[in-house]
Amino acid sequence: MPFSKDILAGSSGQGGGASAFYDYQIEQSIRMEANNSDHLRRTPSSAGNRQTWSFSFWAKRAVLGTFQMILEAGSSGGADSRLFHAFKSSDDGIEVSSGTVNYGASTAKMRDTNGWSHIFFKHTGGTQTIYLNGNSIKTSTISGNTAVNSTVAHGIGCRSNSNGDFYNGYMAEVLLFDGTAYDPTDVAENKNGVWVPKDPSGLTFGTNGVHLKFENASDLGNDSSGNNNDFTSSGFGTDHQVLDSPTFGE
Repeated sequence: MPFSKDILAGSSGQGGGASAFYDYQIEQSIRMEANNSDHLRRTPSSAGNRQTWSFSFWAKRAVLGTFQMILEAGSSGGADSRLFHAFKSSDDGIEVSSGTVNYGASTAKMRDTNGWSHIFFKHTGGTQTIYLNGNSIKTSTISGNTAVNSTVAHGIGCRSNSNGDFYNGYMAEVLLFDGTAYDPTDVAENKNGVWVPKDPSGLTFGTNGVHLKFENASDLGNDSSGNNNDFTSSGFGTDHQVLDSPTFGE
C-alpha cells in the first residue's frame, strides 16, 4: 500500500518519527514536468542482457488522465526493437507495449497524487511481471530479446528519441538491473504493514545497470551504480531536485 509519512511523523509533521522508521533513506527525488519537456535519456554503447532484467522506481504522480511514458527503449517495430511501459490516459493503469503488439495493461490504477508508490518490472524467461508496492498487478508474455539493454535510445519518463508523452510527477530511486531478474523484495520490504525501500548497493547491476539517486542538482542523470552509465538530463532546473521522497518530506 502507498505510504503516508505523516502517519509516522505524528502531528509534528515530517521529523524524527518518520526518519527513525527507515533503515535506508532516500534523501531526494526529481520533479518532472511535461511543459518543460523534462527528460532523461541514454543510448548504451554495448548491449547487455535483453532477456533478463528488472527496473524499479518510486513514483508520486501529479497529473492523471494523460498518456505518460515510464520507460521506453527503441523507437519502432516489435519488442526486439521497441518496448515501452506507460501510464494509460483512459484509466491510469500501466500499459506494456511495443507499439506493434500491445501486451496488455494492469487493472490496478495509479491515481494517488498524495503518496509515494513503488513500481517494479521483472523480465525473465519470456515473462514480464509488473508489481505495485510488492504486489503483482500484471503478467505478460514477451518472448525473445527486448529492446531494453540494447544499443538503442532509452528514455525514463519520456519517449526514447522524441519529445512528447512526458511523465508528470515525482520520481525517486530509479534502478535498472541488467542480467538479473530481481524481485521487488530485493529492493523494498514490508515493515509493520508499510512498504519501504531497502539499500540496493549490494546487488548486481550488470553492464547497463543504473542507479539514479538524483543526488546532484546540476547533474540529475548521474549514475551511482559504479558503472557510470549516466543519463543525459534536459529541461530540469536545479530546483527540480526536491526534498520529498518515499522516506523524507519537505
